[in-house]
Amino acid sequence: MTEVSSVFPANVTPLRGHNVVAVASGKGGVGKTWFSITLAHALTKLGRRALLFDGDLGLANVDIQLGLMPKRDLGLVVERRMSLQTAAERFEDGGFDVIAGRSGSGNLANLTVQRLNELRADLLELARNYDAVVIDLGAGVDRTVRQLSSPAGITLVVTTDEPTSLTDAYAFIKVTHAANPNADLRVVVNMATNIREGERTYMTILKACQNFLKFAPPLAGIIRRDQKVRDAIRNQVPLLMRSPSSDAASDVRTLASKLFSGS
Repeated sequence: MTEVSSVFPANVTPLRGHNVVAVASGKGGVGKTWFSITLAHALTKLGRRALLFDGDLGLANVDIQLGLMPKRDLGLVVERRMSLQTAAERFEDGGFDVIAGRSGSGNLANLTVQRLNELRADLLELARNYDAVVIDLGAGVDRTVRQLSSPAGITLVVTTDEPTSLTDAYAFIKVTHAANPNADLRVVVNMATNIREGERTYMTILKACQNFLKFAPPLAGIIRRDQKVRDAIRNQVPLLMRSPSSDAASDVRTLASKLFSGS
């Protein structure tokens, strides 16, 4: 395997969770899983050792979008049949590791607080082996989502310009910021008609946060609406492989290159 550079200087061990990026949204249908996959791939393209963790417990679909048939998944970890590290499988085409979820497994979505805490601790320990860990969280603000997102050094909240998406993204920011005022929350506007419209969408949620929360989450990036995304998902091929020169691919690469610059 080709040796890659690290986000962190030689002989420096990152703080626990510092290199963990949680991808959240208030509601489904905003492209969160696609974005998580593309972000992990983009970080790999930048020379980072990356892990993609499917944290959408019970409704996992990272493996489906990647066209994988995993032999190991998170369900086996929860059942204590294997360790989290053993569950990680290499996605050779993308150059990053994946811990797949188990779609349709209701028991994952109803884990006890103790088991969730154990899973979170195991993930933080495993993160020491990577430059970046991207967690694709489930939609909403329920207990499992909050607990899996809590150790993240950065939480990216994905929204679109739809009113329900903005309202639910704001709700996620409100709950997370209340629980941890020091949380590094950043906004990603997905499926924007163009950059200007994306900026307008961001300003809508920014003003709400400033007015009601006295908090100003920064803009992490704007991803333009791109038919190539739908094509990549339909063909179960990462966008950076199928259409690397597309607008959306360029936007995610730009976001990825800036992600750790201020951390």
